[in-house]
Amino acid sequence: MSRVLWLTEHYPPSRGGMAQSCDRIVRGLRGAGVEVDVAHLTRRAAPWEVRREHGGRLLTAPLGDDPEHALRRLWTTITAEDLTGHSHVVAFGGVYAMLAAPVLSALLDAPLVTLLRGNDIDVGAFSMRRRGVLADALRASSRVCVVARSHAPLVSALAPDAAVTFVANSVDTAQWRILPSERERGRAWRAENVEPGRRTIGLVGQLKAKKGVGFLLDALAASGHSGAFHLLLVGEVEDAVRERLAECGIPHSSLPFLERYDLPAVYASCDLVALPSFYDGMPNVALEAAALGVPLLASDGGGLADVADEEIGFTFPAGDAHACRAAIDRAARAGAEELAKLGAAGAERIRRDFTPAAETAGYLAVLDAVR
Repeated sequence: MSRVLWLTEHYPPSRGGMAQSCDRIVRGLRGAGVEVDVAHLTRRAAPWEVRREHGGRLLTAPLGDDPEHALRRLWTTITAEDLTGHSHVVAFGGVYAMLAAPVLSALLDAPLVTLLRGNDIDVGAFSMRRRGVLADALRASSRVCVVARSHAPLVSALAPDAAVTFVANSVDTAQWRILPSERERGRAWRAENVEPGRRTIGLVGQLKAKKGVGFLLDALAASGHSGAFHLLLVGEVEDAVRERLAECGIPHSSLPFLERYDLPAVYASCDLVALPSFYDGMPNVALEAAALGVPLLASDGGGLADVADEEIGFTFPAGDAHACRAAIDRAARAGAEELAKLGAAGAERIRRDFTPAAETAGYLAVLDAVR
């Protein structure tokens, strides 16, 4: 049986899509019989502790003001608690997880598997601070896993001999659905906030520069269809985006960061969900929105190309302003029946192709291959 030491900076109670994905993958592996000891390199103020969880242990290792000390103390804790005998070391993205992983892999005499998320490779490959750590981890890895097929060439540019495997993110459609009460809340929100006749475009998550929100605003203003839409921004919005919104005059509303299970009512209020990213991993938002039958207005950046196409939404090449305006035009002209057809196709695609079972099977195959 596999026994994995899992290093991550993103694990509950941390919030956000990375922590959500990490928790989902770990639970899937544990449910399949893999013992997973999670070392959570947390940036929160928390006590050092080791406690038993179902299917493994959780080592809470606060990085504090001295991350180097924290990583060295982690090794002391592993030996003191007799947490050796692992068959694999897994680094789930993040600078400090990838910094520690090759050393712990060597000390434990266990092969290293590095799971890259979007920013790890998209930004890390071009970062003076992060590139060396990333390259060292890739070269030390027996296998590198990516959530976007387009990330493989970036991995090869830094580590030509690295073996790369694509494993998609997932969503459990049996649990992820819109309840009647949530649909009613969505209708009530629209009635109160959106002018009749306008379609609502949702932008959900950490709305940073890489997410292309300013790019979308420019394209929307230039498309001639800004009067057809109302924007709903949910999450952390950069100041530059807020300034651009104020300048362009496009009707919009903002909501703060919401926990995942507060989001179905938000999706229920949207006619479209936009992901105009310049580059990306495989955003949970894309899978969640499509699974709930909301068509996507999306670029082909990163893993979005592995999820979205014209059968489930309105797509365009990342960074192509003309193509983005054309996608907005198609969305503005689409009738209600076409939107419903796109939404139904998206829900079926996610239900069929992006399942937790397939995600877990992908990572189990990787563990077996590098045993």
